[in-house]
Amino acid sequence: MTPQETVERALALPGADDRVVIVDEGSSANLRFAGNTLTTNGVARTARLTVISISGAGVGVVSRSAVRPDQLADVVAAADQAARDAQPSEDARPLVEGFVQADWEVPAEPTSIEVFSAFAPALGEAFATAEASGRKLYGFAEHLVNSVFVGTSGGLRRRYDQPTGRLELNAKSPDMTRSAWAGVATKDFTDVDVAALDGTLARRLDWAKRRVDLPAGRYETILPPGAVSDLMIYLYWSAGARDAADGRTVFAKPGGGTRVGDQLSSTPIQLFSDPRHPGVECVNFAVAHTSGREQSVFDNGLPLDHTNWISDGTLANLVQTRHSAELTGLNTTPQIDNLIMESATGSGTLEDMIANTERGLLLTCLWYIREVDPQSLLLTGLTRDGVYLVEHGEVVGEVNNFRFNESPVDLLGRLTQVGTSEQTLPREWNDYFTRAIMPPIRVPDFNMSTVSQAN
Repeated sequence: MTPQETVERALALPGADDRVVIVDEGSSANLRFAGNTLTTNGVARTARLTVISISGAGVGVVSRSAVRPDQLADVVAAADQAARDAQPSEDARPLVEGFVQADWEVPAEPTSIEVFSAFAPALGEAFATAEASGRKLYGFAEHLVNSVFVGTSGGLRRRYDQPTGRLELNAKSPDMTRSAWAGVATKDFTDVDVAALDGTLARRLDWAKRRVDLPAGRYETILPPGAVSDLMIYLYWSAGARDAADGRTVFAKPGGGTRVGDQLSSTPIQLFSDPRHPGVECVNFAVAHTSGREQSVFDNGLPLDHTNWISDGTLANLVQTRHSAELTGLNTTPQIDNLIMESATGSGTLEDMIANTERGLLLTCLWYIREVDPQSLLLTGLTRDGVYLVEHGEVVGEVNNFRFNESPVDLLGRLTQVGTSEQTLPREWNDYFTRAIMPPIRVPDFNMSTVSQAN
């Protein structure tokens, strides 16, 4: 069956008062390489059916992979029975008003290995250049296409085809003592400049020929867009309105309520999501396979639009379902699958910021990020693949790795410079979140809490 046929047949079966059916059709293609040699490549297909049955205010959810036509009725019956057995759901609301999307019947188009037709030869040329210069390149390229189809017993029919691509590239010196990383997000690999990325990595390996050991402490630090995205994504994931209203997070107001309306930064920062933002387009309606504190199955199909999370440095919205919005008295603002940070006063590239640094550190990326204290959103983690010392506008060497302790919310209040935003790839979170546009930033006192022994 096509995804559309699966949706229609599942909805047509008798049993529940209402039903939501979600079909995810996924495909992937990948290339993996090590030591300047392609090691593996492959393609894969996935299919997953989720049936959400509603009986009174009870909800039953059953999700299965690769469901055959003869198994469909059993999956629906299981969801119906789970709904009848369930306690009333506190987030129960009328289903989103139905309409049929114009391209509902268009077949889902999977990706294929052909997505790398221009990229693979360029990668081969980069291998040859690196080999001639004594570098070894490691990494992988992956392209995914997920087509999601959502139908409800109320007549809603919505679908979205999401392409997602990423390249991670790591260069190492011949003795394996120096390492540098770069990554990019892409829709189709036609815009990936492998030679430029390899050139950036070669320059960083040259910087690392001189080693400077520094103690733990607070340093003026330049964070590139990728490192900024890892911190801001964690902030975004922690911005649930209900948790804030319950006093559990950094966005809780002392004495009760949330901090919506509070100024977080004197810098006119904009942190927002927009499903139609050029370059990072994403699904423009809510898709919820289960209910939780920040999503509701009753909100499936709810239109998504430009949403400011921080506006001119002020907390503007938190992640909300229709149910939590009623509890908090705030706007209904579901989570959106991209994140953009800009500043009205932001200007300059990462290179410009280096050139204007008297003495400070330049990070490459952060990893193994973990939460220490939800009340302040204090995070800890490690630096990786290059921390460099900048003196008099030039990089003069590589320094040792550090463990850091910082809160992204607190960092916003201490920014001294914000650069021009660009599309980037987070290092830590790119398995889950790839659509980010971020600026480089300068922090006068980034907390390198201890020296790390990691190399």
